Amino acid sequence: MDLTTIIGIIAGLTALIGGFIWEGGHLSGLWEKTAFLIVFGGTFAAVAVSFPINRLRSIPQAFRMAFRRSETNAEQIIDDIVAMGTIARREGVLSLEDQALQHPNNTVREGMMMVVDGTDPELVKQMLDLEMDAIEQKHDSYAKIFEAAGGYSPTMGIIGTVMGLIHVLSNLSDPSSLGPSIAVAFTATLYGVAAANIIYLPIATKIKTRSEEELRIMEMIQYGVLAVQAGENPQILRKKLSSFLLADDSFKSLKTASDAKRGFAHETQE
Repeated sequence: MDLTTIIGIIAGLTALIGGFIWEGGHLSGLWEKTAFLIVFGGTFAAVAVSFPINRLRSIPQAFRMAFRRSETNAEQIIDDIVAMGTIARREGVLSLEDQALQHPNNTVREGMMMVVDGTDPELVKQMLDLEMDAIEQKHDSYAKIFEAAGGYSPTMGIIGTVMGLIHVLSNLSDPSSLGPSIAVAFTATLYGVAAANIIYLPIATKIKTRSEEELRIMEMIQYGVLAVQAGENPQILRKKLSSFLLADDSFKSLKTASDAKRGFAHETQE
């Protein structure tokens, strides 16, 4: 479980509610069942209209991606690839079959098995590129669902507020009730904006971040597989693979990965 996602959502809600109470508000004043139904029910309906059923079925998987910590151990994968590279240089790539079949990482397993089968390096690269493209598209579809919800939610809040004001203005016989009634009407806007900026959009961003991390590891594996096939020195290979994980900043890490791939392609052409 990734606690940062849970802590972030709880902290955001706590800050909003705490600030409201600090200013003298009452917690009961933030609860309005009609506004809740309009905003969250309307957002769900809008998302359901926007996406086909097969995309909506992926929502639980998207939640798992946002709230669960990645189980991929990049350092262990580097150790495994370097070990395979050492064996391949000493005994040949055919000796990697058992290790490749038993490896828990799907990309390593498939990549190394293609190497063992004698697949052309360019075809190996193309196959792994296709797999990365498929993963990227799948993750992008996850994020788009929450981005859509983040776009609809504030609008549903405004709709709820307008509906509440219509109800207020249609009944002006009791001026003393106008203030509380207007406050209740604006609760819908609060729900819509808060849900978009504390829940939906942050979850979409977390999914994209997770996707970048996973794709970076897959790029590292692709480079390692091709390097093993080319018979690269294991110690040099370890340093190159480690460069994929050096930078904490995502942009720097992705740039490092891209540069390393271009460098390997240049070496193989030479």
